[in-house]
Amino acid sequence: MPSDTRDGTTIAMPRLLAKFLIASFAITTANTSLIAADQLAELPRGKQVAQSATIVVKQGDLSREATLRYWLYVPQAADEKKQLPLLLFLHGSGERGDDLEVVKKHGPPKIVEQQADFPFITISPQCPAGVRWNAVELSNFVDHLTNSLPVDRRRVYLTGLSMGGAGSWSLLAAQPNTFAAAVIICGRGDVASAPQLVKTPLWVFHGAKDTTVPLSASVEMVEAIQKAGGKNVKLTVYDNAAHDSWTETYDAPETFEWLLRHTLPDDKAKSQ
Repeated sequence: MPSDTRDGTTIAMPRLLAKFLIASFAITTANTSLIAADQLAELPRGKQVAQSATIVVKQGDLSREATLRYWLYVPQAADEKKQLPLLLFLHGSGERGDDLEVVKKHGPPKIVEQQADFPFITISPQCPAGVRWNAVELSNFVDHLTNSLPVDRRRVYLTGLSMGGAGSWSLLAAQPNTFAAAVIICGRGDVASAPQLVKTPLWVFHGAKDTTVPLSASVEMVEAIQKAGGKNVKLTVYDNAAHDSWTETYDAPETFEWLLRHTLPDDKAKSQ
């Protein structure tokens, strides 16, 4: 059984500002403005730049359009001749809206403001006000990112907190072969999706005193995944934390070291 200690109780359980990318998506097809690997040198290094993607989601004869604004960060030491790992971060409900700056409040976009050598291409989109993360939109957004950036498809990672944790559960279920590993923090998931999650390495975090999203939400997801056959999922509970179980998680370098220890098999990465 997996185990972990992180100053808490462990439960072991059976920025191109002048250049905005505009992309059109469908569920089965995508037309994108691409950044080739040899164009990586044109991207600012070691700082976040604002980007935008317009997503057209088609379902049958119906279509709708949505625009995602996001921060793009490329590591200071990035080599344009090499493909890089990508980390997608989904924020919580408090960072929704049209002020992209608030997305920097927590997690990876906060880290890269202070750490120019963060090793991932880091993508931090903003969810519009009044709605929640949409798995279909995010799936097409991820397809755009992996097609338009010099990304190592064996090393695409996902993390989210609170509402972003819930969005992460949904996105993982929608794209079970895309992410090499995921860190999910105090997010409510759908236990019915557990069979789609069994192959992805997962590290789940929660505060024991959380009254916004109860600890039971993470416990139930981990138990359901293990019952469905998942063998690489673990849950860390912080004894004294309430809803904010993300600060300690993201402040710990081993969180990101753990992500980078996981890669997709070549056959899965090539099939995307």
